[in-house]
Amino acid sequence: MRALSRAFPDDHPGGRDLRRGVRRGARAVAALAAAGLLTAGVTVASPAPASAEPGAVVISQVYGGGGNSGAPYTNDYVELFNRGTATISLDGWSLQYTSATGTGQFGSQKQDLSGSLAPGQYHLVQLAAGSTPSGTLPSADTVGTLSLSATAGKVALVRSATGLACNGGSSPCTPEQTAQIADLVGYGTANYFEGTAAAPGLSNSTAAVRAGGGCADTDDNAADFAAGTPAPRNTATPPAPCGAASPSPSASPSVSPSASPSASPTPSTDPCDVPANRQIAEVQGSGAASPLAGQTVRVEGVVTGDFQATNQLSGFYFQDPTPDADPATSDGLFAFARASFKDVKAGDRVLVTGRVTEFNGLTELSPVTAVDVCGTGTITPKTYDLPRADGATFEPYENVLVTFPEPLTVTDHYNLGRYGEVTVSAGGRLFQPTDRPGVNPALDARRSLLVDDGSSTENPATIPYTTPQVVRLGDTAVGMTGVLTYGFGEYLLEPTKQVTFLRTNPRLPAPLPVGGNVRVASLNTLNWFTTLGSRGADTAEEQQRQLKKTVATLKGLNADVVGLMEVENNGQTAVNALVDALNAEVGAGTYAALTHPYPGTDAIHVAAIYKPAKLTPVGQTRSSTDPVFRRPPLIQTFRRAGGGQPFTLLVNHFKSKGCDEEATGGDTDQGDGQSCYNAERVRQAKAVLGLIDSMDLPNPLVIGDLNAYGEEDPIHTLETGGLTSLSKRFVPAAQRYSYLFDGLSGELDHAMAGKQLVKRVTGATIWHVNADEPRILDYNLEYNPPSLYRPDAFRSSDHDPLLIGLNLPGGKG
Repeated sequence: MRALSRAFPDDHPGGRDLRRGVRRGARAVAALAAAGLLTAGVTVASPAPASAEPGAVVISQVYGGGGNSGAPYTNDYVELFNRGTATISLDGWSLQYTSATGTGQFGSQKQDLSGSLAPGQYHLVQLAAGSTPSGTLPSADTVGTLSLSATAGKVALVRSATGLACNGGSSPCTPEQTAQIADLVGYGTANYFEGTAAAPGLSNSTAAVRAGGGCADTDDNAADFAAGTPAPRNTATPPAPCGAASPSPSASPSVSPSASPSASPTPSTDPCDVPANRQIAEVQGSGAASPLAGQTVRVEGVVTGDFQATNQLSGFYFQDPTPDADPATSDGLFAFARASFKDVKAGDRVLVTGRVTEFNGLTELSPVTAVDVCGTGTITPKTYDLPRADGATFEPYENVLVTFPEPLTVTDHYNLGRYGEVTVSAGGRLFQPTDRPGVNPALDARRSLLVDDGSSTENPATIPYTTPQVVRLGDTAVGMTGVLTYGFGEYLLEPTKQVTFLRTNPRLPAPLPVGGNVRVASLNTLNWFTTLGSRGADTAEEQQRQLKKTVATLKGLNADVVGLMEVENNGQTAVNALVDALNAEVGAGTYAALTHPYPGTDAIHVAAIYKPAKLTPVGQTRSSTDPVFRRPPLIQTFRRAGGGQPFTLLVNHFKSKGCDEEATGGDTDQGDGQSCYNAERVRQAKAVLGLIDSMDLPNPLVIGDLNAYGEEDPIHTLETGGLTSLSKRFVPAAQRYSYLFDGLSGELDHAMAGKQLVKRVTGATIWHVNADEPRILDYNLEYNPPSLYRPDAFRSSDHDPLLIGLNLPGGKG
């Protein structure tokens, strides 16, 4: 997906940890399972589809011997059946087939479907014909050309017309792929099937026939199917709804001769009279996994979180109002049961019967076989203060309703639009350990918390925390309340009451004042490309959206010279397009672009634009051919218009932190927090110092995206070489950051001045228009809600721009 590949190209610090996406994908699989849209118990390494609930369309017959010797029919066929109580559309669905154990994928043989199925109705899909004509199938509802094996194979009913690039065996299906499978039948020697074993092997004269006329569904191909005489049915066959009501009994039921005349029918038992046989604490146990895993239990509790909707988690949380005395045991559980099974709401007292399961580390009941609402109850949220104590985990609070009374600060929103998630932390945002002294990663982990939106939907149409204003890093919420849950290695909170973030980190419409008579800025443009479909915008509309936001940023900076990074390396085309758009806003001729004498061979290069009325270039624009620079620097000396003291701008973009196969030796990740290519960045820093000395550059000012945080070796190298970090000197520590990665803020973009020039610096600031803003506000059209886009500076890039004020003597203006 382009949005992910764009998130960490070569010029960015490194790849995102995708565990959250994996976790969401697996829960989406499970949610679709509970919705009756997936199959169950596949004995392969890939995530298994889960059991179909009444209401799903299933495969009711499979026949692959058509046209073979002794076959009753000329054509293969697959029969579908609606086991549920509602009409289901097959539009956009497909039937997909692959061999029992081969390497072919489901998508290699695919038949699209259409139409709809009423409850109890059959749908006949006629497939390939063999070479020996025999009987003719009933009128087919769909005609296709798939060729099935007569003895063994794998047939998938897929809720998509896109072919699955997996086979469940040699090519395991990902959670996202598995989530598309509505039903699966593996027969014969198939290595991918529902339940404990495949359906029986077939022959030219037998079909796999689902029991109960198609109604049987025990989540096991071997149990649900038998090899029987092919008997294809179509939509013209009289419907046979599952669970149809029996005839009403007569007013005076007959009695068998052996029964006592005075005997009366046995009264039915109220399910609420069937007591729990375990406490929730017993199910949870005092360890990470349940001591009762695999057992069926009946437990009682009060519903604390209702997430049964189709686009949510397909279940609910409930908690024991009379917990045990052991503080190590949790008193909450998750029941994997949709509202169509039994609709519940918060406050219901329920008795739940189900199998104890560990779902990716979360103790839950799945499948659930009974939910009985037996009154109401109240659960008071347990108060929890972050940070957690050293060595403590959330395990005793798994599935428990909790409230966090202290202000919690948003410290990550990377997956806000993708998964509806933010990360919050007590005591303010989290910083990169290598960006500043005093950061304690272990403590930061204990004071942070992932907050979910209770949805199983990726790229939701309605994104949380965007009204009345879109949440920013640094915003805070007080009294956050919800159920603590767990998945794929991390705890998270599913809020049960609305979370309101206070704008405690307000936007600044313009940078803070820096003083002086010359303003210098540094801006990483996040791939300003005029060539569409490469590393920048994909379409002309996206390009214009990007251009407007970049121009708005440059207007807001109002700098006399700007060093630019991530500009397309296509001569002057991209940089001139930016200058033209900027001048159209601020006045013809206001800005001009320097020409890079040696831009290098990378797809991007550094550039600079300046105001000719304010600054005059002194000498030629220079660079370096040293191969240590993948993106050679741009070097230009300036004076104020009319003369005066010169200064030299060195625009840089050092090698990224991203690890790849080219990283060898000292350039591999050394485990010190500086990631890959740190040694190369040190060599680049030394080369910059060498240029300053060898070219005798007056009053150097080194700016740019150095891909190194404030206390890393490349920055120390420049400082040791006589340069001073202007952000460290002028920007308060709490505001000294320009980039967000993996929930940690830090400064990758720097301005470092020579000893004499430092005396002329009047101020420096970082304009936080990008790092604090979620990526749903950027120029991309995919997934970003159209209503959120604004042609302003906010989220014009992923790096914040820097602005420096200089007070240079001489000149004019």
